[in-house]
Amino acid sequence: MTLSEASLLGFTAFSGLRLVSYLPQIYKVVRDRNGASAISYATWALWTGCHLSTGLYAIINLSDLLLGAASVLYALCCLAVIALTAAKRRRVPVVLASVDMEAGAASSPIRLDHVGRERAYAVRHGSNP
Repeated sequence: MTLSEASLLGFTAFSGLRLVSYLPQIYKVVRDRNGASAISYATWALWTGCHLSTGLYAIINLSDLLLGAASVLYALCCLAVIALTAAKRRRVPVVLASVDMEAGAASSPIRLDHVGRERAYAVRHGSNP
């Protein structure tokens, strides 16, 4: 096996693993009940930009359609994570903690309902608005 063939084999193997590695993240975002709070938009947007720029570079400068297509596919997976996260965060109410200024400790959590609608108000758990 030549060095060129070995590098192609390595690229193909790790590209396949990379593609499969997006699936558990997408699954976790879909199943998350807390608005996918562990997902960073900035990180996933950076990865999306890196993949798109790699794809464009491969197609325009290297005439490598395979690398270009693989990079665009990775970018689409990143966009899927971003879109699913955004959808999750729109559906989950924001949870804040009230702070007792004298004690310096958080008391009971406050949930904001109807955020982005006509009105927004805070509701303490166990009380009616």
